[in-house]
Amino acid sequence: MAYTEALAVSYDHPFTVIIGLETHVQLLTESKLFCRCSTTFGEPPNTQTCPVCTGSPGALPVMNAEAFRLSVKTAVALNCRIPEFTKWDRKQYYYPDLPKGYQISQFDLPMSEDGWLEIADPLNPDDVRRIGIIRAHLEEDAGKSMHDEAAGKSDTRIDLNRTGTPLLEIVTQPDLRSAAEAKAYLTELKLLLMYLGVSDCNMQEGSLRVDANVNLHIETDGGKIATPIVEVKNLNSFRAVERALTYEVDRQYHEWCDTGRKLGDPGVSKQTSGWDDAAQRTRLQRSKEESSDYRYFPDPDLVPVVVSPEEVEAVRQALGELPAALRSRLESQYELKAYDADVIVNQGRAVVDYYETLAAASGDPRRASNWLQQDVLRTLNEMSLTIEQFPLTAAGLGELLKLVEQGDLDNTKAKDVFAHMLAHGESAAQAMKSLGIEQVDDSALETLCQELLDANPKTIADVQAGKMQAVGALIGQAKKKNPNVNPADVKRICLELIARM
Repeated sequence: MAYTEALAVSYDHPFTVIIGLETHVQLLTESKLFCRCSTTFGEPPNTQTCPVCTGSPGALPVMNAEAFRLSVKTAVALNCRIPEFTKWDRKQYYYPDLPKGYQISQFDLPMSEDGWLEIADPLNPDDVRRIGIIRAHLEEDAGKSMHDEAAGKSDTRIDLNRTGTPLLEIVTQPDLRSAAEAKAYLTELKLLLMYLGVSDCNMQEGSLRVDANVNLHIETDGGKIATPIVEVKNLNSFRAVERALTYEVDRQYHEWCDTGRKLGDPGVSKQTSGWDDAAQRTRLQRSKEESSDYRYFPDPDLVPVVVSPEEVEAVRQALGELPAALRSRLESQYELKAYDADVIVNQGRAVVDYYETLAAASGDPRRASNWLQQDVLRTLNEMSLTIEQFPLTAAGLGELLKLVEQGDLDNTKAKDVFAHMLAHGESAAQAMKSLGIEQVDDSALETLCQELLDANPKTIADVQAGKMQAVGALIGQAKKKNPNVNPADVKRICLELIARM
């Protein structure tokens, strides 16, 4: 049981957690949404700006068609409806890192709406939860304020390099019921975005940021009441999202116990908080603005965008196989467990391609899955490599697994061969030769087993008395006489010989 659910059942009044997420995704474009400035991360401050970024008089924005194409691709993958007509609006507010005083966004006519994303229920992975998507709309990012409070100073520096970077804001319905569900949704969304190739989703660089809206519906003797909604802003890790929501659930319950304040009471409004990671708590920042506070109006410098049904259908046809469908196919085509298919798909498309080649080359999809998860992924992690940089091809590893499948190698020797192939770039056959591993034919093995049985009559008696495991004592003796013998073959032949006695 997730922590949030545990909290819900441990309190005097049962409650339901209501969570909606707003995810800001930086699209993978080379230039900004309305100008040709670069979006490269990490450049010296204020070196990637122009009059359009700062809203200087006379500067006119021009929409980046690639940003719009990537946003439509994402919205279609999220099962959203794509209206034929969408327009741009100015959202009026002032921050030091938004010098023109407004953000170009979309308001009443967004480029997509009414979609959904399915996730596995964290409490029961066999069940699927469908999370509604209210809308996904394009907007430009603001700049970045850097606060320096070292040595008793409180300076703030402004970097406008990020100003105008294209963001896709994906807004869910309040369908999530726990911090664990929120994390599961974000994990699936990030995986989808990576498969689509629309964002690098690098949270350390701010390419994926989350605002979480949360409140509680508490059962009381007088009926159900709702606590005031709190929006926790700019969460830049899934861990922060999970911890902030867990904290906020606990805080809202106790605040309601102490004050009785609820949504709809006079003077109670939606609030905006920040997450203090050092203190592991949320901190109130301000009352939440409503849309009327922003004084939206259509941007007079940008023409609306018209998207035909044929264009949307072309995007749909070009989407490719998405994670959910891919997991399902791996389970059915290769008879993998859901957990194994999930692990492989979560590694990305390149790892899936490696697995499929390995499964075909080895002829044993389940063994291929085990080796990929246990040996290949472990090696990638130890060597800090991507699958594209892995020195052992899927076809080459498939040759090794085929030898294991045929009984020419036991698992222990196969691990040695695997390590030698990695270190020396040899094929499975070459590695076996280098290591002095030779195949033992059945007639020689049968002779060896007969010798062992003749020297161990008690083992024969034990097996004939039903103690089949007794034959295991002969395997060590067999390996001393010939290190190349396969333990499974020794066991099988010894039992066959005893059965004939």
